[in-house]
Amino acid sequence: MKCPRCEHDQISTIAKSPIEGVWEVYQCDRCFYSWRSTETPHVDDVFKLDAEKIAKLQVIPPVPPLEV
Repeated sequence: MKCPRCEHDQISTIAKSPIEGVWEVYQCDRCFYSWRSTETPHVDDVFKLDAEKIAKLQVIPPVPPLEV
């Protein structure tokens, strides 16, 4: 199995349905795209990523603690 967004071949199963074998949720170990086994994921070319694009992505700053 390959990631539909970045074509990486290291995919993790991150969740399974409460009823065994109904569905699973997969996540790419490189770009963190996720999808369910019951859907056919489609990513438009404009949203596709490769290693070079991933390396240039901005880091989202953490949300500071809420002041009380």
